[in-house]
Amino acid sequence: MIFPAIRLPSSGYAPFVLLVFSGLAIADGNSVDKIYHPYVDALEQELEWRAIYQDDQPGQEDNLQLHRFSYGRAFGDRWFGEIYLTGEQSEDTGFKLEAYELEAKWQLTEQGEFWADWGLLFELEKESNESIWEFSTGVLVEKEWGRWSGTANFLVSQEWGSDIDDEIETSLGLQTRYRLSRWLEPAVEFYAGQDTKALGPVLMGDLKAGIRRNLHWEIGLIFGLDEDSANNTFRALLEYEF
Repeated sequence: MIFPAIRLPSSGYAPFVLLVFSGLAIADGNSVDKIYHPYVDALEQELEWRAIYQDDQPGQEDNLQLHRFSYGRAFGDRWFGEIYLTGEQSEDTGFKLEAYELEAKWQLTEQGEFWADWGLLFELEKESNESIWEFSTGVLVEKEWGRWSGTANFLVSQEWGSDIDDEIETSLGLQTRYRLSRWLEPAVEFYAGQDTKALGPVLMGDLKAGIRRNLHWEIGLIFGLDEDSANNTFRALLEYEF
């Protein structure tokens, strides 16, 4: 299924971006996660594992681990869908299934069509053992300057269910990346939310595994910038693209 490009001027996104920035103070939890890029590769499929290890965050269990396992595929050259299983482990609990998630990414513009490249992200998550739902919508923006790339993710989430107070949350993720080579790209990432203000270095790269087969990896250590944030958050990601 192929969708035509949506030709919207960049100024049309300004009110939404300002709305997201104005709501940053109401987000909670550790918002350190993967930075999404607004691109879709037609016919691509992928298997993904990503993990978050965090310590010393007020209101959270010590040495908390989150693991996500997913399968995804492209639907034409504009849409990419993914299904996730999320597991959790800490010092106080063993590994357990925590949530299910459906995700869709929509590439809005062709790469290089405007001053920046744009996409949208949609996520629907259900806690496995509680009546808690969350729906998120995100704006994905990326801009290239020679070997440098800058990426921004702005997400707005609605939580509801009988086991949680209904609320709206927002989060922000920023990444500046230098394309040193195909195998190694150093980056710096920043995350913001009510309980997260964090910054740290990330390394990533791609290893070719055959025709249309690729292994993408990322590792990063993100440091909390205030007393509400986790002191340290280690994040890792492996994607097998085929």
